[in-house]
Amino acid sequence: MLRMRFLFILLGLSFNLTAQDVDFVKGTIIDAKTKDPVENVDMELQDLDSNMLYNAKTDENGVYSFEKIPLGTYLLVINDRTYNTVYREIELKEEHLNGYNYSDIEAGRKVSWLLDWGDYKGQEHFWSHLLSKWLIGFYFVCLILIFLYSVLQLRLAIAYLRTKKLREEEKTPDFDLSNAPKVTVQLPMFNELYVADRIIETVAQFDYPRDKFQIQVLDDSTDETKDVIAKKVAEVAARGINIQHIHRVDRIGYKAGALDDAMDQVEGDFIAIFDADFVPEKDFLLRTMPYFQDENIGVVQTRWGHINKDYSILTELQAFGLNGHFAIEQGGRNSTDHFINFNGTGGVWRKKCIEDAGGWEHDTLTEDLDLSYRAQLKGWKFKYLENVIAPAELPITMSALKSQQHRWMKGGAECFIKMRKRILTTKGVRFGDRVHGLSHLFNSSVFFFILCISLISMPVLHIKDSFSGLNYILQYGVIFLLSTIFLMFYYWQSYRDKEGNKFIAFLKFIIRFFQFLIVSMGLALNNTVAVLEGYFGIKSSFVRTPKFNVSAKSEFKGNKYDKKKLSILNIGEGLLFVLFTYTTINRAIYGDLGMVPFHLMLAIGYGMVFYYSVAEIRTANKAARVAAS
Repeated sequence: MLRMRFLFILLGLSFNLTAQDVDFVKGTIIDAKTKDPVENVDMELQDLDSNMLYNAKTDENGVYSFEKIPLGTYLLVINDRTYNTVYREIELKEEHLNGYNYSDIEAGRKVSWLLDWGDYKGQEHFWSHLLSKWLIGFYFVCLILIFLYSVLQLRLAIAYLRTKKLREEEKTPDFDLSNAPKVTVQLPMFNELYVADRIIETVAQFDYPRDKFQIQVLDDSTDETKDVIAKKVAEVAARGINIQHIHRVDRIGYKAGALDDAMDQVEGDFIAIFDADFVPEKDFLLRTMPYFQDENIGVVQTRWGHINKDYSILTELQAFGLNGHFAIEQGGRNSTDHFINFNGTGGVWRKKCIEDAGGWEHDTLTEDLDLSYRAQLKGWKFKYLENVIAPAELPITMSALKSQQHRWMKGGAECFIKMRKRILTTKGVRFGDRVHGLSHLFNSSVFFFILCISLISMPVLHIKDSFSGLNYILQYGVIFLLSTIFLMFYYWQSYRDKEGNKFIAFLKFIIRFFQFLIVSMGLALNNTVAVLEGYFGIKSSFVRTPKFNVSAKSEFKGNKYDKKKLSILNIGEGLLFVLFTYTTINRAIYGDLGMVPFHLMLAIGYGMVFYYSVAEIRTANKAARVAAS
């Protein structure tokens, strides 16, 4: 009987103990950033009295559940590899026996999903953290190099301003036309059907003694252009003008080869060179030749004008950028006696200077830049005339612009590789000339650094979210802002639409500057490929920029030389447009606005370049289908 009573008592105690368990403890884990439920988060429930542990994982709805938990005080813990540890103290009482629903917990990731890897010997994210350090370091180096570029440009702008009054007061030296030296005008051409007539006729109209004047048309054409040139040359020759049509069939060395091959037929002691799209004024030689009375001057370079500046926003932005080069870079360098360059056209060479420097060489795509530096390292002086303008045509299509940019950027890189040692080691060269010379030839690399910063800026955002210990480095991103301000000052000095109200003009300048900056960013991929080809010695043919001979959209009837097809670069630009657009929207939604303006500019830039490229391809294909039908 006693045994039965004892058994009932034990059963009763067991029933009472079981009845004191809480059926469940449930809750939901929410990602602190996305506000979405999170699956497979490791949870712990720790009894603060007995240290007993209960474990659970969240399901696909972010819900965790601990079942049959005795009454007591507990510590609810997120103890997960991916999410930060979170502690919540809860007390389970008799009123919770039917279940305890805890409020939602927002949990932040320990690191961004992009860096959630790289554990090593118990250290979470060891390798991803190390990679982040290297990326931040390289990002910082690129920022510094862009900053140094902007500082040197700022210095040139200040030098330009400081000497501006002296240049304005400078008078053209007296020139005895009766004793004028003989000048040869060279017109290098290759398949210039649309502009060949114009440039030949323009040069034939020069005001210069006819017995001291020779024209050479250096024709490498492979199409009907050679017949157009032959006819025009015959017409001009019939007027008693000394003109020759020199036609090559091999194109060895391209433009440099044509210039070099014609040297033994040059009659003048001075050589003026014009590309086919130029329309120089009649008095060009009268305004440039007087400066050669100084026997030390080997080149007189003039400023490019823009005959179709108002054709479109694309031509306006090109004019904006070229004005910066021709005013501040050329003017600033020349005013401080630093090295400048002959711009390939719109200038005059002393024949002796070309020969002394070693002649035209065609191992780079920018033979003009190459010969310029070889000549100046030999001691020759260059004279830049900002107020003498040689009008020229700007590319009116994105494909033509990208082709031109590719050649200039690649040629600059090739010249840097070729000339860097000579600039550093040639005796008698001032330290400032060495610095500005190397900077000048290295300038095209700025697009490589811009592309690198653009691409690295995306993982940098994840690094900022993940490793707070590295965030202190990111504050130096203000350097990029300073670089922008310096460049803004640089371009403001060259801005040529300051008429009328200065405040309104400055507002227009700000808009134009950022438009220019945005499109320049959009060209970074195209130009970076060109720069890398130059540095790695990847050879390519000389692809000259198609000429159109139009100044208004109503005049454009197509151009057979402006080849358009979808390329890997076009696809890359489209992908970068999508990528930066997504990043801009994503970060704006979550309130992380630090890099949103930068990424927005990149998105617009790549979007514009991609849109114009694809639109031109579609238009060209449509025209081809119509012509075929």
